[in-house]
Amino acid sequence: MRAEADGSLKMAVAWLHTTVRQSGQYEANAGAKGRQKTMRILLIEDDMVLGAAVRDQVAADGHSVDWMHRLDAAGDAMAGAGFDLVLLDLMLPDGRGLLFLRRLRARGDVTPVIILTALDQISDRIEGLNAGADDYLVKPFDLAELSARIKSVARRYAGNPNPIVTHGPLEIDLAARSIHRDGRPVTLTAREWALFEAFLSRPGQLLSKAQLEDKLYAFGTEVESNTIEVHVSRLRKKLGTGVIETERGLGYRLGRA
Repeated sequence: MRAEADGSLKMAVAWLHTTVRQSGQYEANAGAKGRQKTMRILLIEDDMVLGAAVRDQVAADGHSVDWMHRLDAAGDAMAGAGFDLVLLDLMLPDGRGLLFLRRLRARGDVTPVIILTALDQISDRIEGLNAGADDYLVKPFDLAELSARIKSVARRYAGNPNPIVTHGPLEIDLAARSIHRDGRPVTLTAREWALFEAFLSRPGQLLSKAQLEDKLYAFGTEVESNTIEVHVSRLRKKLGTGVIETERGLGYRLGRA
């Protein structure tokens, strides 16, 4: 049964890739990225067609994506960087994703995990959830449903399905990624949102330039030496000069708006 499920995956993926693009849902999701919290997501998937479709969908939703094809590379990535969520295939060239997940939980790693697999039996789902997965999505799946499940898991971990944050004259809806200053809407780019959310999630904490760069970009993305300074300057212009404070030589922290 398992071999048949994985053997039919190529055809299912081709159907998925074509159907989603024809329906227009993929393009529509690119405009929906303003409704989600920016996250750094690790995708572990060896199928190149499906992996590319998932990567593009997640990126279109405004998230940063690191795509690994093997479990050993995924383990190295998690050892060297912090991720907000993992999308995990169960049948990888160098082992089973379920064992990877169990080892993750055994060492106390609570990073949210969504399983993406062709294994569709109830027993498979139970086994995956009992191993520590937060959700289980069977291939082939609609990419819009994947986006919705990512958002749902993120809400559960945030502890609030629709958080509204007030900071001085700023009213921030983190679920909708909308912000008003003195009652007037303010538009931020995806990277400006990612940076501002990093400060909001750690009020009063000093964040180094390296920490902020890690929050903004995935592996392999070139980062200019003054990227953080440029985005901080733009946030101050839009949200108030005191919204981000600088500790020279050390980093930045959330200040008064």
